Amino acid sequence: MTPESLELTVRPLNGPDELGLFRRLLYVLDHELADDLAAGRRRPEWLWVALRGDRVVARAGWWSQGGDVPLALDFFDVDDTLPEPERTETGVRLLEAATAAVVPAGVPRPEYGRFVPPDWREDPVARDIVEARIRVMERTGARMLVERLRLEWRAGTPVPADTGRLRFRPVAGREDLLALMTPVMEGTLDAHSQEDLASGLSARKAAEKHYDEELAEYTTPREWWRIAELPGGEPVGFVIPARNSYNPIIAYIGVLPAQRGRGHIDELLAEGTRVLAAQDGVERIRAATDLGNMPMAKSFERLGYVNFERAFNMVWDPA
Repeated sequence: MTPESLELTVRPLNGPDELGLFRRLLYVLDHELADDLAAGRRRPEWLWVALRGDRVVARAGWWSQGGDVPLALDFFDVDDTLPEPERTETGVRLLEAATAAVVPAGVPRPEYGRFVPPDWREDPVARDIVEARIRVMERTGARMLVERLRLEWRAGTPVPADTGRLRFRPVAGREDLLALMTPVMEGTLDAHSQEDLASGLSARKAAEKHYDEELAEYTTPREWWRIAELPGGEPVGFVIPARNSYNPIIAYIGVLPAQRGRGHIDELLAEGTRVLAAQDGVERIRAATDLGNMPMAKSFERLGYVNFERAFNMVWDPA
């Protein structure tokens, strides 16, 4: 550690009026900060900076759905003009101090997520920035969970008409969907689902966790959710079109194991896209899939979704 790094002041923001201080370092989500603070998805005490004098040399910020406990660490930046190892040491010092203050004792550390350019490995500048953040996270005990494709359908992109091969109906309720989400866990290519199963959760418990912690939080109409069946009534899978706090999204698509490899994934995605595209004022629909989930990635590509960005998630294992 250099003598300069010992002079750091590490603290949270004193209030919303210091948001400009937090914004002295840059990230693609900066434009969401003010609305998030106003809506209660962020709090000043969850937004931390490391200062050398009046210069911001690192920052970290957490997000929630509006509750009292942060759910994700989605802002972490260091001044990339700092030399190594000072850049890494500065980031570690900020992150450890902020985490100790923000995350309640006994609560697992929220996972870290970052959006990165789709070609970040080929761009030397982008790669240096990304790897610097990964180094800090690894120094604090995190490990890489998954890299994901971020995808976008844009208004004007053709949406395939319903082929009639499948019959779509609304989801009747929580149990109706869980009865399909549970078998979909078999052979899943989704890293978060695989992590849940590896932790010891049963397929049913993993499905319940996904439903209760994510799907149940969407406030858009449940009538948008669709279950797909063959003409004879045999279930095929489901698609969950929704809107989060920022965009219309394809939140989840699942195909039952016995129905995989038959092209149904394209029809499920097309139905979800039709539902959202039919809403007033929709200019884009966002979605994401794991880099390793090639069947899903290919389906998005066939439907005209553009891979505009990537993301990665890092996690801390329980102590």
